[in-house]
This record gives sequence, structure tokens and C-alpha cells, in this order.
Amino acid sequence: MESFFRMMPFFFCFLLIANVSELKAAQEKCLTKRCKHQTIRFPFQLKGLQPDHCGYPGFELSCTKEKQMVLELPHNVSMVVKHIDYKAQRIQLSDSGGCLALQLPNLNLTASPFQLIQPYEKPKKYTVFNCSREENWNYHYTRYYKVPCLSSPEFQVLAIPSDSRSAPNLVNCSITLLNISKTEVYGDMFYYHTGDVDLRWSQPNCSECEAVGRKCKLKIDNTQDETECFGATKKQRDRRKILLVMSIILGSCLLGLILFGLYRIHRSRKAAKEAQLKIEKFLEDYRVLKPSRYSYADIKRITDQFKDKLGEGAYGTVFKGRLSNDVLVAVKVLNNFNATGEEFINEVGSMCRIHHVNVTRLIGFCADGNKRALVYEYMLNESLEKFIFVAKEEDHHLGWEKLQDIALGIAKGIEYLHHGCDQQILHFDIKPHNILLDKNFNPKISDFGLAKLCSKEQSAVSMTAARGTMGYIAPEVLSRNFGKVTHKSDVYSFGMLLLEMVGGRKNADATVGSTSQLYFPEWVYNCLDRGEELRIRIENEGHAKIARKLTIVGLWCIQWCPADRPSMKAAIHMLEGEVDSLTVPPNPFGHADAVQMSANIPRKPNNRELPVIFELE
Repeated sequence: MESFFRMMPFFFCFLLIANVSELKAAQEKCLTKRCKHQTIRFPFQLKGLQPDHCGYPGFELSCTKEKQMVLELPHNVSMVVKHIDYKAQRIQLSDSGGCLALQLPNLNLTASPFQLIQPYEKPKKYTVFNCSREENWNYHYTRYYKVPCLSSPEFQVLAIPSDSRSAPNLVNCSITLLNISKTEVYGDMFYYHTGDVDLRWSQPNCSECEAVGRKCKLKIDNTQDETECFGATKKQRDRRKILLVMSIILGSCLLGLILFGLYRIHRSRKAAKEAQLKIEKFLEDYRVLKPSRYSYADIKRITDQFKDKLGEGAYGTVFKGRLSNDVLVAVKVLNNFNATGEEFINEVGSMCRIHHVNVTRLIGFCADGNKRALVYEYMLNESLEKFIFVAKEEDHHLGWEKLQDIALGIAKGIEYLHHGCDQQILHFDIKPHNILLDKNFNPKISDFGLAKLCSKEQSAVSMTAARGTMGYIAPEVLSRNFGKVTHKSDVYSFGMLLLEMVGGRKNADATVGSTSQLYFPEWVYNCLDRGEELRIRIENEGHAKIARKLTIVGLWCIQWCPADRPSMKAAIHMLEGEVDSLTVPPNPFGHADAVQMSANIPRKPNNRELPVIFELE
């Protein structure tokens, strides 16, 4: 018994589902039908094809083989339905045989749900002629009607309006008196109704449902033949159509975005795979140079989960690390935005070829999927930028002698890159941030992500886009109108670096408010051109000579035309020589006055003003 009560809810659920299924099946049988172009719906039903509950009693229709919709009325009167107006609750009927006169006398609508709508005009009187089949009926000047239901194979019956002024001369015809039961006959005349019959119905009243665009049906389990409205109104359907269209549009857009995203993911993965294969092939070619290869897990172990961050550049972040033999290293983890791995290949390809005291040594690398890192020897004093861009009150920590040694070391490193390797290496990013200092403040050039390798016989380098850091880029790198890109482009960057070492801050200082105080290189050239002292804070005459030497060499290196710049070998000779043997170079800004200055060079200051960003004596 207990199990029976437990099963009761499931039993009722089953009955509910069954009733819903039956109701749904019944509603599907009552869906709108069509007979040719005519629509059949409640209160009408298609006889023999729909159950009784789909229509109202007395509203049975038939669809003939000729696709004519026929309404059956009491006393065996059948008429063809021409039109149904569901809103006005009217139906228009006609007789396919043209003998409506024979049908009307038998039409009794007492037991029918329909009522006759009286015609606007009374039926006209017609004269009936009995004619032989041989009679020619081409009388275009007179309206006449054939009466098929009164004709036979031997003769035709013709009805002509009695008020016709010009009756035809019918040779083989005679006026006949029709003896037709219940047909209005007056002598030789009878009322021949040629129009349609309009009926209306008042019950069931579905006009309210139809007026708002809803449909009508019988109430379920109702013995009184009551009706009810169902379905959405016209406004609701229009709103649903709009929502459907909007949903389709939004869905199409969303689908397009998803497909585009999948395409981009596919392209990205394909590019990453191709880049990885390219890197693997590159590393296979450079295996003879024996750089150590680490996994990404090794990199995390070496950096202690990237605990100690040393700095961050455009192409990666540098962390302090320690190898298993307690050797300190600097690990540069490259950014993933360059899927081709170009900067990785550039740096490894360049560093594997270099063995110079003034170039950072590459210890190893990581190429683990899209995780890439470079392992360098650790520089205790970090970058030169830390020591030259200091506050006024702190002055130079390094001293002018050490600055001269650093400048000479940098020059020797660059000259080695240009002429000391098997292939010429152009750095394209010489700046204080990329000059590292070891524990003895010996400079080492680093960050070869933008470097290009070319043969020593190659006089110029082809480039698709400018590369470098704004403020250090040579004019010809930005525009080929200023000359070809050669090793002289690094010379220009080195000259800008020297002038920043002399000035103690960036050549274009964005922290200074007045634009007339921004550009140090031209101001310092004007001082030398007028034979004035630099008036930068200098302790003794020896320091003044060093500052003057570095300034002159820097101005020679930033000549606008590449051919006017010295090679790095010549720059080394100038740095190692005496300042008195150096001549002041031509004005580096003479060519710049004729053209719009490039974006990497700030607007020139007024020559008559002294920049206040430097401490003067």
C-alpha cells in the first residue's frame, strides 16, 4: 500500500503528460487548411479531413477535385464559396452551373446558422429564348446569358434583359414559357438572378478575436458550444517578428564574431607553430656555438618563480636569477606579442657570435613552446641609465674619468659589432638603458632584439619599418630621404648617448615646462661654436677637457648626413686622443632647418636662451 501512494504522483504526472499530448495532437489536426487559394479555419471545418471539434455545427465545407470550396446548406442546396470574411463574419456564394434561379427557391435558412443579406438591387427581368444549337451567338451589341441548367444537347436557353432596347433578330429561337417549379415566371418573363449570394452569421461570434488578430476556437470540454480566443494578437506577432529578425541579425553577427575569433585563434596557433619550427631550425643550426638550453621550468627555478625583478623593456622583463653553481644571472623573459619570434632569433643569433669584453655574454636560452627567455651574465651595477640620469643635487656618481672610460668601452663594443665578427651586426637600439655595468663599472652592450646581421661587404641595409627608441634613431632610419641605412645609424645613436652622459639627463626632458629649454645638443653646439665654456658643473680643468671631448665626439656622431659621421674606429681614436687635437664639427642641425624635423628630435630651442635644466657656474 505504501508503495502505491509513492507511485501516485508519478501516475498523475503521466496522466497530465498524456492529456497534454492528446490536446497537442488535437490542436495539430485543427491547423488552418487551404482549398486552392481559399483559407479554411474556425468556425469552418473541412469535412472528412478534420474532426468535429475543429469547426462549429453547420459550418462544414468540402473541397472538390477541381479545388472548389463548397458549402452545404439545408435541403440539399450546395453552393461554391467565393470568399470568406472572417472579421465581418460574411461568406459570398455563387452557383457554378449558372442556375442560381433554381437554387434560391429551395434555399431555406431557418435551420441554418446563416442569414441572407438582401441584395442592393432587385433582380432584373429577362426574356428567355429557346434556340437551336445552330444559332450564331455572336451578338456583341446585346447582353445575354446562357442558362446551362435549362439547356439540353438539342437546344440552348438564352436569357436577354427584358428592358433591352435592341433585341437581336434570332432566326432559330423562340420565346418560351418556362414551367419550372417554384421559379418566378410571369408570362414570357422570369427573374433570373445573375449575381452572388451573400450570407452572414452571428454565432459563433469571433469578431472580437479577429479584430485584434487572434483566432477563435471551441472551449475544451464545453457542451454549450462556447468559443474562446487563443494565440497572439497582431501587435504581439509583429513584435515577435521584429524580435525574430533582430535575433537572426544578432545571432548572425555573433556567429560571425565566433567564426572570426576561431579563425584568428587558428591563424595564431598556426603562426605560433610555424614560429616554433623556425626557432627550432635556427637553434639546430647554432648548436655548434654551444649555448645552454633551459626549459621553462628551469627558468622558473633559476629566478625563484620570478621573485626579483630588475627591470622591464619594450620586448621583455628582466629578473635576477641564480644557476645551480651559485652563479648570478639576469634572465630576460620575452613578451609573447611577437608570434614570429623575430627578436628572439635576432638576439640569440647575434649573441652567439659575440665574444667581447664590452658585450654582454649570453649563457643560455629557453624556447619552450611560446615561452622564450634569454639568460645573461649578471651585471651588478645594472644599467648606465641609473647613474647618468640623476637629480641635480646628487651630481654624477661616476666621475668624469669613469664616464670617459665607459664611453670608450661602449665605442669599442660597437666597433667590434660592426667589424670584429664574422658578420656585421647593427644594433639599432644603442641607449643608456641597454648599456650594463659590471662590478668594476665596465660597460657591456645588451639587448639585441632589434639587431640585424648582414655581410661585411653589404653597404646598406634594407628595412621595412623604422626600429629603435625615439630620441636615438638616426634620421635615415625614419626616412630614406636622408640617406641609406648603414652602420653609421649606430654611430648616430652613440653620439646621442654621449651628449646625455655630458648633460646628465635626457636630451629631450619632458619634465621641463618651457619648450625653449628642451634640446641640449643644439645649445651645447652653440656654446662650442662661440668659443664659450660649457658651464656644466665641473670640479677642475681636467674634467672640463673630458666634458669638452665627449661633447665634440658626440656632435660629430650626430651629423645629419650619414657620410659626415665618423666610423666607430675614428670615434675611438678621438676619444683616446687629446681634446686640443679635435675640431668643432659643422652644425649638425643645418640640414634639419630645411625640412620638418623627425619625430625623434624635439623642437629646437631659441638660440638666444640658455637652458636652465643644467646647473651653470
